[in-house]
Amino acid sequence: MGDPLERLGSEASMATESGMKTDLCLEIDPPLSETVATAEDWRRSLSKVVPAVVVLRTTACRAFDTESAGASYATGFIVDKRRGIILTNRHVVKPGPVVAEATFVNREEIPIYPVYRDPVHDFGFFSYDPSAVQFLSYEEIPLAPEAASVGLEIRVVGNDSGEKVSILAGTLARLDRDAPHYKKDGYNDFNTFYMQAASGTKGGSSGSPVIDWQGRAVALNAGSKSSSASAFFLPLQRVVRALSFLQKSIDSSTDKPKAVHIPRGTLQMTFLHKGFDEIRRLGLRNETEQVVRHASPPEETGMLVVDSVVPSGPADKHLEPGDVLVRVNGTVLTQFLNLENLIDDGVGQIVELEIERGGQPLSVSVSVQDLHSITPDHFLEVSGAVIHPLSYQQARNFRFPCGLAYVADPGYMLFRAGVPRHAIIKKVANEDISCLADLVSVLSKLSRGARVPLEYMSHTDRHRKKSVLVTIDRHEWYAPPQLYTRNDSSGLWDVKPAIEPAAVSPSVGNSGLPISQNMPLCHHDTEPMHEVNVRGITDTAAIMEASSGDGSQNDFGSEAKKQRVEDDSLDGTVANGSLYESEFKSDDAMATDNTALRDYEGATALSANASLAERAIEPALVMFEYTKLNSRFGVPTHQSYEVVLKLFHQNMLDLVNEPALQRGDSVYLVGLSRNLQATSRKSIVTNPCAALNIGSADSPRYRATNMEVIELDTDFGSSFSGALTDEQGRIRAIWGSFSTQVKYSSTSSEDHQFVRGIPVYAISQVLEKIITGGNGPALLINGVKRPMPLVRILEVELYPTLLSKARSFGLSDEWIQILVKKDPVRRQVLRVKGCLAGSKAENLLEQGDMVLAVNKMPVTCFNDIEAACRTLDKGSDSDENLNLTILRQGRELELVVGTDRRDGNGTTRAINWCGSVVQDPHPAVRALGFLPEEGHGVYVTRWCHGSPAHRYGLYALQWIVEVNGKKTPDLNAFADATKELEHGQFVRIRTVHLNGKPRVLTLKQDLHYWPTWELRFDPETALWRRNILKALK
Repeated sequence: MGDPLERLGSEASMATESGMKTDLCLEIDPPLSETVATAEDWRRSLSKVVPAVVVLRTTACRAFDTESAGASYATGFIVDKRRGIILTNRHVVKPGPVVAEATFVNREEIPIYPVYRDPVHDFGFFSYDPSAVQFLSYEEIPLAPEAASVGLEIRVVGNDSGEKVSILAGTLARLDRDAPHYKKDGYNDFNTFYMQAASGTKGGSSGSPVIDWQGRAVALNAGSKSSSASAFFLPLQRVVRALSFLQKSIDSSTDKPKAVHIPRGTLQMTFLHKGFDEIRRLGLRNETEQVVRHASPPEETGMLVVDSVVPSGPADKHLEPGDVLVRVNGTVLTQFLNLENLIDDGVGQIVELEIERGGQPLSVSVSVQDLHSITPDHFLEVSGAVIHPLSYQQARNFRFPCGLAYVADPGYMLFRAGVPRHAIIKKVANEDISCLADLVSVLSKLSRGARVPLEYMSHTDRHRKKSVLVTIDRHEWYAPPQLYTRNDSSGLWDVKPAIEPAAVSPSVGNSGLPISQNMPLCHHDTEPMHEVNVRGITDTAAIMEASSGDGSQNDFGSEAKKQRVEDDSLDGTVANGSLYESEFKSDDAMATDNTALRDYEGATALSANASLAERAIEPALVMFEYTKLNSRFGVPTHQSYEVVLKLFHQNMLDLVNEPALQRGDSVYLVGLSRNLQATSRKSIVTNPCAALNIGSADSPRYRATNMEVIELDTDFGSSFSGALTDEQGRIRAIWGSFSTQVKYSSTSSEDHQFVRGIPVYAISQVLEKIITGGNGPALLINGVKRPMPLVRILEVELYPTLLSKARSFGLSDEWIQILVKKDPVRRQVLRVKGCLAGSKAENLLEQGDMVLAVNKMPVTCFNDIEAACRTLDKGSDSDENLNLTILRQGRELELVVGTDRRDGNGTTRAINWCGSVVQDPHPAVRALGFLPEEGHGVYVTRWCHGSPAHRYGLYALQWIVEVNGKKTPDLNAFADATKELEHGQFVRIRTVHLNGKPRVLTLKQDLHYWPTWELRFDPETALWRRNILKALK
């Protein structure tokens, strides 16, 4: 378990864990050097060192191994000027795809490319073109690991806490500290000593050189402990060896650079250095201790003890925790460095280990394995998920064999099924998965849209396997499965299709048979309904993903978490599924906002399933979203070989509008529980016309408004939804779910879900238009094109106020009597809360206006407004206005207010550019009452971890109004402007935030990892289409 206060230098503070690690040992150190450096000596030394120290800005484009996708700052320094080599930490170079730049002290910025990252120790190298540095004179920093000694005065030069240059002083206190343990499921160094000093380094200082007064690097800064201001430094002996191999490889290459091979061996086991006092308690014999002390230097105080062995590794079944290492190939070894030298030089050979186990001497032969063979250099990306062979690092953390199919990021498809990060996939479609190649083979046999079982294991519950159902993505929203392979010659990860297109089966229904494209709209041979026909009830479940990577880190080290929202409801109200795994971040925030976007209206792509009670689960299409301002319900359809379109049709389920439910009426709640079991319960109506009042959330999201619901005397919880029926089994209302955000403080909030009844009249009017044919755009439904209705609405958010309270706001007794006579039950008046930006009512109605009458007819509820809008549809097409009588600040006014016609398609197009998802502003954004005058058609609704948008700060809640000086009022103009941009080109964009603040920023386009693509909903096929707009050829 990691020390809660130990952390990687450029990363955020890790999660707090119980327990503290105690370091107790007797220090026997060499005497201090007599040489005392003066201030002038340090000044001359630092003047040479500082120009060779660079600020590294890295972007991990994908989650991989121990690292999450994200952007971070760090430090590096030049160790070979002629060949262009920068030394930094392994957790900075990253084990996976990375894009990085180095900034020198004179603010010259150059691209750099990873050439090596050590599989175990915390160091790696970037390469750069020395000729790219044109305006700075600098020298390389020599490496001098032999100069490190206890008491040595040092300076740590680097990018501490994001500063340009920071110089921290310290004194080396220890040379034999245990390697710091940062995280139980992340990167940790092992099988080496670390140095320690009280220099107080913080985030951003990873990779800083630890220099002496002569300007030599004696160690590499790696991590710190905040409670004691201690810093941890990596010794440089192994770094010098690797650098030598790298320099020889560069010198031997002629035209094109080639990947360097640095021999590294492993026994897949971890040693700890323990003192002789503790080893005696493990059973070390006196004669063995005498031999070891005699053969070791006088300052030696202990021996190496086996701490852990990776299952199925070379040492498995041969060595056990607690074994004391005495000799290797007949030579007494007590130091990590000597052991590692022997193993690295003996790859593929057999080593003889002499150990003592509980006082019994044993001799074992172990084969030295190539460490690079168990270090993953490729991964599979499918539906946003990143899967690769389990690395040595994580195999050691989790005690699983290396090479298993490891989920570095569940993405959309796996996260939707409930597969967590760090999971090990064991079976898919009942076929065993032992490696990544097995998984690719199984996926190539599966049809798009198929639901198959998946079995996985988790390191947090390693003794039990878990099974889930996974829906194979149809690749409408994501690219087909791709295989990325590391190319150290170019510093990039080459990509190719993981599955040949010819090998992918066509889409099928869950029954395994092809989906028919010529099914009738309704199936009239369905079993007739009796008192309660639970077979006619469907459960529409939609699962959305709110962000990119569990525990992923941003520039400033804030840990962000991903959450999901599941909405199991019968009313057809569904949460919008996310386009891409990403996280919401406010433009002016310094760290990643941990708020998950639940029921996020801005996302366009939606995946839903319809379940026929206890019989089948079928993919569903939301064919119409009825928007009463922001109050929406969807009419779902689903396709099946046996069961065709299932609608709430009067011939199947009797929808009853009149008489309306009254207080005290008995109703039956019939539906499906969360485990899809049919359930029926009786209840009493307590309030048939309760007005919803859901406050605004922290970010724009779906919020039910202008809606009256039915309340019951029984709390059925939020997991049970269905339909409310009367004694004859007739549908009177839909028992649907709603979401609101409960704020506990200015920085703390929580999503709360509740259920209420949605009256049938809100559904049947639109449903009738769908069945008979509307006047809007046509949509393909089961092979039949049907015109969808256009709904006329007054885009104004209203709320009711009791007449007793309205009197205090100036409402006359005459109007009170008129409104009471109109509606003696509600006894209320409607007031304006706000107008949607861009609506025809925006500049006419003001907040606080009381709406008294529409077209000279008194109004007291939301349905009165909707009825007036429906009356306009029956008249002339040119008549789009309502005559409103309002009360404003005590004065009665007559206004002519325009209405708007909306279809039920919702968002039908989105563009992913540089990892940011842009679209037309959805109603939840417009409901906030602001659209920029420069143009409001390119709204940033999402962004992705590890993307250029993340790297340069193009976050959500803002509009892109210009690209390189070209206006972008809509998506077409934006697409045209971005198509002209080339890979690696810097782009200047102008944005306007939701708070009205303008901003200009630049970002660098990366078409290799982040091509520009768009999603369009095609009404001709009722499918989403993913089109590449710009990518590398």
